[in-house]
Amino acid sequence: MCALTAAQRGRRVLVLEKANKVGKKILMSGGGRCNFTNHFVEADNFISNNPHFCKAALTRYTQWDFIGMVERYGIPYEERRHSQLFCLNSAKDILNMLLDECAKAGAEIRTHAELVSIAEDQQSEGSSRYQLVVNQQDSHLELRCHSFVVASGALSIPTLGGSGIGYDIARQFGLTLTKRHAGLVPFMFSDSMKQLCEKLAGLALEVELSANNISFTENILFTHRGISGPAALQVSNYWNPGNSVTVNLLPSIDAADWLLSAKKGQAKSLLRTVLSHKLSKSLVAELQWLWWHEQADKPMSEFSDKQLINIGEKINSWVLKPSGTEGYRTAEVTRGGVDTAGISSKTMEAKHQAGLYFIGEVVDVTGWLGGFNFQWAWSSGYSAGLVV
Repeated sequence: MCALTAAQRGRRVLVLEKANKVGKKILMSGGGRCNFTNHFVEADNFISNNPHFCKAALTRYTQWDFIGMVERYGIPYEERRHSQLFCLNSAKDILNMLLDECAKAGAEIRTHAELVSIAEDQQSEGSSRYQLVVNQQDSHLELRCHSFVVASGALSIPTLGGSGIGYDIARQFGLTLTKRHAGLVPFMFSDSMKQLCEKLAGLALEVELSANNISFTENILFTHRGISGPAALQVSNYWNPGNSVTVNLLPSIDAADWLLSAKKGQAKSLLRTVLSHKLSKSLVAELQWLWWHEQADKPMSEFSDKQLINIGEKINSWVLKPSGTEGYRTAEVTRGGVDTAGISSKTMEAKHQAGLYFIGEVVDVTGWLGGFNFQWAWSSGYSAGLVV
């Protein structure tokens, strides 16, 4: 996005891609359908030490601007839950659109190009500010440029090229970094909860999941390691090691009141039978073992109101303590990054290092699940592309 925007202004642009092909994260996103943006994009959908930083770029290049380009290319797309937009056919459509725009504007892209070093150009000729050393397969290249843009992504999913090189460059030129964590990542458990998750692996259900007073009502998915699914990924952005998460298994129901009513209307029924009308039998069987295994074969009438209230409260507020997350290996994003205090929100240029720019995930701006991280990439890339 930055390259095509700059090239359209007549700038001479070279993209250095370490991988063997560009856009790997685009191709894998959304199950291969690329959740490329969202119909509703607000600053509240992003996490940063400076929650206002993202506003300028998001206003300069909106979701509607990107949707407009998608529609000009005739790419079929669909709106899914929570206003998320996905390609109907393939993520390749989005990548090919961007590559086509780069080609038409004259931006050059080189793959297998690994940055070895960057330094201020001491023998500056004309407008050259930076001198680069790049390995491109068997070639050792020395390049000079007026503007250098770091669009390296971050630590998430290293198999797709994620690395910390952007942070190294930031440190080299005196920019500070905020604390970084894996974000949009599944939770893992090491206690008895791990065994429960293993038994329920593959089960998905809608819950309200919360951590640190932030809640999301979406599906969770039990896995052999712990809990994944949209709600878990969203909450992971707000969770810190040592924190608990709270699961409301019946987010639209006051479970205690419902169970007390069921006691009157279904007095001879077993509690597991009543709960199986709302929750899967396999999950109810595990909850029974956790919370009322000694009364497993008693009818509802033999439960005291206090017992049912207690079980209902646990259903609405099941507190779990993850041992950690799956880490950067499976994280969709890296939370934190280059401190926005050192970057212009309008141009993405380092405030005290002329010609050095940071865009996308390497910056301390992390979006929710739902197309927001791609929109930040498009918006920040466009903002830098206007001025490099």
